[in-house]
Amino acid sequence: MRNTAASAGSNPHVTPTVLEFDLPAELIAQVPADRRDAARLMVLDRRNDGLTHTGVADLPAHLRSGDLLVVNDTRVIPARVFGRLVSGGAVEVLLIRPALDAGEAPRDGRAVWISLGRPGRRLRPGAEIQFPNGTRATILARTEDGRYTIAFDSDAAVADVIARHGELPLPPYIKRPDGPLPLDQQRYQTIFAARPGAIAAPTAGLHFTDDLVATLGRGGVEVVALTLHVGPGTFLPLRYADVGTHRMDPEWCNLPEATAARIRQVKAAGGRVVAVGTTTTRALESAAADEMVVAAGPRWADAFIVPGYRFRVVDALFTNFHLPGSTLLLLVSAFAGPARLRAAYAAAIHRRYRFYSYGDAMLIQ
Repeated sequence: MRNTAASAGSNPHVTPTVLEFDLPAELIAQVPADRRDAARLMVLDRRNDGLTHTGVADLPAHLRSGDLLVVNDTRVIPARVFGRLVSGGAVEVLLIRPALDAGEAPRDGRAVWISLGRPGRRLRPGAEIQFPNGTRATILARTEDGRYTIAFDSDAAVADVIARHGELPLPPYIKRPDGPLPLDQQRYQTIFAARPGAIAAPTAGLHFTDDLVATLGRGGVEVVALTLHVGPGTFLPLRYADVGTHRMDPEWCNLPEATAARIRQVKAAGGRVVAVGTTTTRALESAAADEMVVAAGPRWADAFIVPGYRFRVVDALFTNFHLPGSTLLLLVSAFAGPARLRAAYAAAIHRRYRFYSYGDAMLIQ
């Protein structure tokens, strides 16, 4: 797997000032806007460093006929489950994804999942977990990065645990002491969500409505989809000293041939590819040899994008406002330019934009 940051280890633009800023706690959105497209929108024009303050509902006015909007159609699964060790003690497990190769799973027919869990002192290889429906699972191993491989008897057993007892895994900055609200069940999924497998929403897509998509279509903006199942690698903390060697945790994605073909056609016609979100951006850039060679099919999205990266596919980016010190902010900094992004975020804080998953949005073009 490639590491697109490898050549940027000494990049002078990758500094703490790019990634750190003081964010008032009250600007971390705890609930979504009343309507998906009622959030605010900041438009950053890279040609003249201009900032326009408007609303998501006005997005069609800032796109062009012939633009291709690419969205992520992953669906968040209720992957947080609670059980008890057979030996005693309550535990929490976050089911990240199925084990996908022989190196991760034994060849004995069991359904093995890569997971996170707590408390770590109780979760040891060989321990058995019993879930409320009676299903049991065995911890096979713990990896160096603190993940667990957990074996269930069958895929049906896992599906039953998730369906009957799974909880939507909201990010920790959305405070829900008693668990997700009914509102979250709807609003923490995008209208495009069709393919279950993510443990977090592709949050830029949360702003879209059917009416907004229809308005874009009437203006000559087509919407196509790919799938990237968002995993924990997106949220792993970044240590500044390690930027040049940090490896993004690969996430499974699939670029349909129809979407790849439309990208090639739009590029050939001089149109723009507008990525909805950082996950879509990673999937597209991981699939691209150059701006005209975009390979369809399933793969691991492993692009780690830092300032200095040359974007091959994405011409404009629609995204939320991200956490300080995150790889997501690093990607957006690479696309906008570090100085522009610092100025934009300062303006967002001054104007009281709402941040993170349920917050407001930016269009960078």
